[in-house]
Amino acid sequence: MLIDTYGRVATDLRVSLTDRCNLRCTYCMPEEGLQWLAKPTLLTDDEIVRLIRIAVTRLGITEVRFTGGEPLLRPGLVGIVERVAALTPRPQMSLTTNGIGLGRTASALKAAGLDRVNVSLDTLRPDVFKALTRRDRHKDVVDGLRAAREAGLTPVKINTVLMPGLNEDEAPDLLAWAMEHGYELRFIEQMPLDPQHGWTREGMVTAGDILAALRTRFELTPEGAGKRGSAPAERWIVDGGPHRVGIIASVTRPFCAACDRTRLTADGQVRTCLFATEETDLRTALRSGASDEEVARLWRVAMWGKKAGAGLDDPSFVQPERPMSAIGG
Repeated sequence: MLIDTYGRVATDLRVSLTDRCNLRCTYCMPEEGLQWLAKPTLLTDDEIVRLIRIAVTRLGITEVRFTGGEPLLRPGLVGIVERVAALTPRPQMSLTTNGIGLGRTASALKAAGLDRVNVSLDTLRPDVFKALTRRDRHKDVVDGLRAAREAGLTPVKINTVLMPGLNEDEAPDLLAWAMEHGYELRFIEQMPLDPQHGWTREGMVTAGDILAALRTRFELTPEGAGKRGSAPAERWIVDGGPHRVGIIASVTRPFCAACDRTRLTADGQVRTCLFATEETDLRTALRSGASDEEVARLWRVAMWGKKAGAGLDDPSFVQPERPMSAIGG
């Protein structure tokens, strides 16, 4: 079991498979990209599968989410999914992706055992997509969403970040479009994960702003805390159902008290939180011949030291030096 001093138990493992990405979203990285991790520092496929096996069989992990960077850039992704699906007990598996490569991989991922996907899409307008991501790939993402739905990677969830002056007016249109196509939309408040440190609390679109915009067109009924559990998204029933919309208000309504996540970076470090300032090195232990139980012990100790957490608008909050692409969402 992965438990901390506040009694929280981690059952959800986020695994970053690569720090690389084929988009350059303005809220994530600079236009020229980042200094990518050197290949020898990245976990191999075998090391990833071993760490997931330890987490599932010894530490109580029941859900695995593959992230990046962009996880579809990992050459061995399908094989990793297939091997994790063969574990006993079998964890639930999902993938967070920008969707560009889903058109050609969705069927293979489903056949390997992947359960569902979360796809990032911030706008319905190709010109705005190009401005936000610095790439002209809007059609590829829309096609990828369709491929995921047709392959049965459901529920297909869309993650949307609204940015002032770019797409903040699109919330109602995005929700209408998602409902029309059978996707579940989730808005995410912009978090200070950019290496440029350009984020400001005053310059973000808040959960309150999003709800106010949605209510100009839809009737929203809170789903209730009992349905939420440890999920980061608060959800509302739209126009009486069956559709729902979620908002992850990481900044204005932090949910640290219910957090059930542990994170593994692409280079084999355990992070107790996206915003943790310390990491625990499992890669060195693996490559030094540590047993499964020794690795599990290191992981337990790391999680025992997890901080209480606080709102990101707290004056004591410090932006992480390690960019999101190396940590995983």
